[in-house]
Amino acid sequence: MTTISIVTGGSRGLGRNTAINIARHGGDVILTYNNGADNAKAVVAEIEALGRKAVALQLDVSNVSTFPAFVESARAALKSTWGGEKFDHLINNAGHGEMAGIAETTEAQFDKLFNVHVKGVFFLTQGLLPLLADGGRIVNFSTGLTRISYPGFSAYSAAKGAVEILTLYMAKELGSRGITANTIAPGAIETDFLGGAVRDTPAYNDAFAAMIALGRVGLPDDIGPAVASLLGPDNRWITAQRIEVSGGQNI
Repeated sequence: MTTISIVTGGSRGLGRNTAINIARHGGDVILTYNNGADNAKAVVAEIEALGRKAVALQLDVSNVSTFPAFVESARAALKSTWGGEKFDHLINNAGHGEMAGIAETTEAQFDKLFNVHVKGVFFLTQGLLPLLADGGRIVNFSTGLTRISYPGFSAYSAAKGAVEILTLYMAKELGSRGITANTIAPGAIETDFLGGAVRDTPAYNDAFAAMIALGRVGLPDDIGPAVASLLGPDNRWITAQRIEVSGGQNI
């Protein structure tokens, strides 16, 4: 049976890799993008080349006022592309990072982090609940930095910590519908996060690799398959869990 997953921030990075791996596992995808329309179209084409269906919809997860219109766009896409009204999986991946010490973090930086990673996740999930099928799955992205500390990530990690608590409440409140909710917490990954700092700066890459039991920083293809696997039927009894995918970082 074909599943339909909504992946926010699916035009690049971990969201892109997650969307493609869902397709590799036989699922269809609605992916969102903020500004990268061309990147989103490329991901749709890659998914279609795998024999699956995909739709890209614009969404600014920091702007809650746009969510009702997005929900209607998702509803219309479900009807026109799949002939139905429900989707199966919500992957709240879209996000960004800010690197600043507590003394240097501005209110604007703090507010943007919480608007995207907490308020956006909360109210987007709320808005999509009528379209999420009973027995569905929610996966929220967190970070390895909620378990350990690293200079400059206090506000970012606090926002992700809030996401982890929110995930517990989703699991409890939506369990009566058979919906599971879990958190995926990646470690240091080579993406364009923070301008590609880990990917493109050898000193950062080496420093994080030295903290990891498996001896290297992660790649997007270390994360997407883990999410796709979590969505599979064999993992239907896993809920309210924080699952770190970090290669054994800081253990």
